[in-house]
Amino acid sequence: MEMRRKDLAVTEPEKIDAIISSCDCIRLAFADGTHPYIVPLSFGFVHQDGVRKFYFHSAAAGRKVDLCRSLGYAGFELDTNRRVKPNEKACDFAMAYQCVVGEGEIAELTTPEEKTAGLEIIMKQLTGRGDWSFSESVLNKTCVFCLTVTEISGRAHG
Repeated sequence: MEMRRKDLAVTEPEKIDAIISSCDCIRLAFADGTHPYIVPLSFGFVHQDGVRKFYFHSAAAGRKVDLCRSLGYAGFELDTNRRVKPNEKACDFAMAYQCVVGEGEIAELTTPEEKTAGLEIIMKQLTGRGDWSFSESVLNKTCVFCLTVTEISGRAHG
């Protein structure tokens, strides 16, 4: 991913992960034919052995599920710490922010064990706790997906 303002780049893996960890929403972007489709989601995140993965869940049907299954690929965006930096002149206003963008391959988790592991990661991201349990009926009606990151870049403007 080419970035015009190199001075705003966040390249250190631990700083990119810190930005991600401070976010409460990931936006997935799909190319649905000639029409873009973007959806905000709660998520779980892990970075192990140099591989970043995002987990998200859904009801068993809908446009997002259809696109995850048919495309198996999406772009993503997360942002945090947004604030306006005022100035005397309108054209000199700026926006402070931190963001991460990228893309990755999406796989559906299908076994009860895979779904449970994915949902535990999501709940840990949301609550800090990792001791949740999920009934068989919940697992049967819930789709769980994993996006494995193939490209990522961070950006911060103070």
